[in-house]
Amino acid sequence: MKSVEYQPGLEGVVAAETEISYLDVEAEEIVVRGYDLLDLAQKRTYPEVAFLLLHGRLPGPEEAEAFAQGLLQAPVPEAVFAILGLLPPEMHPMDRLRTLLSALGGFEEAGQKADAEADLRAGPRLIGQAAILVANLLRTQPRRPKPELGFAGAFLEMITEKVPGEAEARAFDQLLIAYSEHELPNSTFAARVIASTLADLYGAVTGAVASLKGPLHGGANEAVMEMFLEAETPEGLERLVRERLARKERIMGFGHRVYMRRMDPRAALMKEVLREMAPGNPRAARYLEVAERGERVMREEKGLYPNLDYYAAPVLYALGVPVPLYTPIFLAARTAGLVAHVVEQHAHNRLFRPRVLYKGPRGLKA
Repeated sequence: MKSVEYQPGLEGVVAAETEISYLDVEAEEIVVRGYDLLDLAQKRTYPEVAFLLLHGRLPGPEEAEAFAQGLLQAPVPEAVFAILGLLPPEMHPMDRLRTLLSALGGFEEAGQKADAEADLRAGPRLIGQAAILVANLLRTQPRRPKPELGFAGAFLEMITEKVPGEAEARAFDQLLIAYSEHELPNSTFAARVIASTLADLYGAVTGAVASLKGPLHGGANEAVMEMFLEAETPEGLERLVRERLARKERIMGFGHRVYMRRMDPRAALMKEVLREMAPGNPRAARYLEVAERGERVMREEKGLYPNLDYYAAPVLYALGVPVPLYTPIFLAARTAGLVAHVVEQHAHNRLFRPRVLYKGPRGLKA
């Protein structure tokens, strides 16, 4: 075997060619199909961005409306909701979601075929189904979306059982866009690795759910909000952060394998969304102040900057979303990006099969 260089965590290793997205760290831009993700978040809706991810172009007005309505009308069989009712109440919502998505694949004929055309047919349904399932993970009687509210508004209404105002729906829509795609993080890589075996779309996305549950990936947003709630005040958060740093504990919501010593552009977007919500929302006002104190302490003490989860967490809290649903919402939003990557993997497939650098003994006798 020829000599190869080992990179722990595959850091810096290019594992795929893609036309979907790219993190341009120097330009502080997240490129999605040629567009700046932050520009899309300010000018477009989540269904439009999902359409762009799947089809490589932005939709026209009529296409956008038809696509959004299709997401909201995605069928979820009653049998899948029945499975939800059989799961243990203490089961983590992400484990519930993984189980339900896996079961859902059995009802989707197109989703069981491992080719790009089948993926594109099944993909919009899966995006809509993921949102409907996530919104119902914590209840026993399922709620269905109200199409007249638009995708983000209907998704949020299913969760909170309250019709959101225009500003609330827009804030949630921007959060969904921020989470929609981010090049090749662990969960997307997991989905592509699974898809490279010619596994189907639902199987690949189910694997991504398992990856996303971990606190070093999607679970960080829940940990951030739990830290804020424990601290309660800016002074409380500063004290908590300094105590944890003294114990050499990780502070969730800071640092990123790609951004390293600069602020995640999506965190800046969510910070601004939280700031815009603050005047009419006491929760937003309170936790903006708390979050800014923690940001300052971490910058001064560790030279670290917030990632998306740090400011997305208080935005979700201000919108009335239960903390256990934060990571499932991340997955629901990211489903559009996951589908796009599975489509691309199936269209230009090569099985992932890396090697290892063996460090164990040799020559032992049985």
